[in-house]
Amino acid sequence: MKVNGFTTRMIPRLKWGIWGVVLLGATNLASAQHVESQYFPPAPPQPYQTSFAEAAAASTSEDDSLSKRVEELETAFKEAKEAKEEEKKKAAGKPTISFFGRIHLDVWGFPGDSPLVNQIERGSIDESPEDRVAFRRMRVGVKGDLPANMLYKFEMELAGGNDSQYRDCFFGWEELPVLQTVLIGNQKRTYGLDHLNSSRYNVFMERPYIIEAFNQDARRIGVCSYGVSDNQEFNWRYGAYMGEIAQSDAGPIGDPWQGEICGRFAHTIWYDECSDGRGYAHWAISGAFADPASMEGTGRTGTGQHESTAEFRTRPEARSNQRWLNTGVIDFAETYELMGLEAVVNVGALQIVGEYQNVWLQRSEGLDNINFHGGYVYVSYFLTGEHTPWDRESGTLGRVKPFENFFLVDRCCGGVGSGMGAWQVAARYSYADLSDGDINPILGGTGDSVTFGLNWWWTPYSRLQLNYIHGRIEESRFATAETGDSGEYDIVGARFMCDW
Repeated sequence: MKVNGFTTRMIPRLKWGIWGVVLLGATNLASAQHVESQYFPPAPPQPYQTSFAEAAAASTSEDDSLSKRVEELETAFKEAKEAKEEEKKKAAGKPTISFFGRIHLDVWGFPGDSPLVNQIERGSIDESPEDRVAFRRMRVGVKGDLPANMLYKFEMELAGGNDSQYRDCFFGWEELPVLQTVLIGNQKRTYGLDHLNSSRYNVFMERPYIIEAFNQDARRIGVCSYGVSDNQEFNWRYGAYMGEIAQSDAGPIGDPWQGEICGRFAHTIWYDECSDGRGYAHWAISGAFADPASMEGTGRTGTGQHESTAEFRTRPEARSNQRWLNTGVIDFAETYELMGLEAVVNVGALQIVGEYQNVWLQRSEGLDNINFHGGYVYVSYFLTGEHTPWDRESGTLGRVKPFENFFLVDRCCGGVGSGMGAWQVAARYSYADLSDGDINPILGGTGDSVTFGLNWWWTPYSRLQLNYIHGRIEESRFATAETGDSGEYDIVGARFMCDW
């Protein structure tokens, strides 16, 4: 084949052009793949799509596992509940026990005296009453329930050192029909609000003349019923007691019973529920009939077995060695009756309380009958605004609760922290007449006193009490020409106290 010169020259050029195009296309294809891989990453792998049958089978398996766990929890809960109920049943068949106690430490001073007071207290007109620091009360006890609706209480007084005594010592039944609560043993007689109040809650350090004179040490061995109305408006107690004090031994031994029947009916005529009892009013009447006769039928036995329990005596509303008002054992006392009236009004921080009691005593052997009487009234006020609670079930004072407990601590939030507690001031007038009779008169003395008190409640369970007493005694059987017919006295006292 014959090829001209033009053709010969163009063929090599055409070959190089074709190779250039091929090379350029390859370069552009590689660049496009690089860009696509940079801006459009590969799609993730698609998850495995389960079938409906497989999903149904898995759901059924999970439901079975959950049901099994619920059944196990229900079984465990049922077993725990049954075990707890079984424990309650076992506990209901066993007695319960709780411990309690109180400590009262007193400081007493007698800065003012007189010949008559000295004669009564020391047996000499020249010797003044002695100051003292002593434990007034140091008690421990236990109480609890007995199957099925019984209760018990036992309390020891250790303030006498080796001469310890018991106080409350009784057992009984609760929730009885008609009688409600019945207690048997050593317990408080039913009269005298200030005696029925616990010493933990009383406003003054010692009880008034007449309350202690007519109910010395308060407790006797007896049986008593306690009741309260459903709305707690009324409460009552009544019972029969032995007349002889038996706190230092097992109890009276001998033929004469020297018994007493007594009772108290109380009415809370107003109680402000809206203020949680910051306002209330109460009145009560109490009474007793007693047979104090001795073995020989006179005031004194002459045989050493039993003296008459017709004896009324009291200290000067402070702790002294002797009773400054004291009738002694009354000869030929056959019977006596007691009547008491009491009232309380409380409006917020202010409280007014008063009592009056009267005893009529009959004597044999042609001696005239005699009459003793007395009472007191006091006013108290909380400077810090608290109030004295009222227990409507028993008709007695309750436990004061300060708005803020007393405390004083260092480095509290970078400084000193403190609380002031509750502060209460009070004043009381008290009177007792234990002298009466024309034929063989009884000269137990008459006394009247004024007491000023300050209570600093640190907590509901602890406080400091301060008392100042000014009093006067007349018509005492201890009076002589040297002592004069009357005598005055001044007493100061402080008490540090706690209970649990």
